Amino acid sequence: MNTTLRDVRSQSWTVEAAPYAAALFLHGFGSNENDLGSLGPALGLDLPWASLRAPIELGNGGAAWFSITTPGNPAARAVENATDAIWDWVEANVDPGTRIVPIGFSQGGLMASQLLRARPERVLAPVVLGGFVLGGFVLGAPQPGDETLRGSRPALFWGRGSDDRVIAPAAIIRSSEYLPQHTSLIERVYPGLAHGINTPMLEDVRDFLAVEVGSQAVARA
Repeated sequence: MNTTLRDVRSQSWTVEAAPYAAALFLHGFGSNENDLGSLGPALGLDLPWASLRAPIELGNGGAAWFSITTPGNPAARAVENATDAIWDWVEANVDPGTRIVPIGFSQGGLMASQLLRARPERVLAPVVLGGFVLGGFVLGAPQPGDETLRGSRPALFWGRGSDDRVIAPAAIIRSSEYLPQHTSLIERVYPGLAHGINTPMLEDVRDFLAVEVGSQAVARA
């Protein structure tokens, strides 16, 4: 497991030394850091952003945040190790005053929610696409920020396809129980969409970021 994460960054990353917010793109299982960067222009993102490579090498250019054992129910320790690796990257590369806006797909979506659950005070407007949350109190994987989140209920966007057959139903049920209790959830289910991202989803994410991060976070349409 590579705990020093590789990344690609937007050109604006070095323009502003300490922005109020910066986006982190977190790819899915088997993909890499070059995948989600294309969402920056698609979202009209005006925030500096970095796209991180997951720490577990799979070969053929792919990587993963954690190994798949039981689908939809990853080992908590493995997920927490990946969470720690992301925070190590943040501490080394992001100003302490900058809020993190995590945007993740599939496994990366789970990691976006993990960043919020680990350090709620540092995370702003997480976006979970085709993803889910780690087992909560019932399944024995409480996270450090869960009690804080119960009180603060920050905004979180959760979008997924109605025909997604990749994410296990148990993980969807768990997330549907956890997220309304710990966030001000914006949930969207896209008819006919499988395990992927489509234009209506991106439009909704753009609107979400404009409201929750600020109109300056996205370019005007």
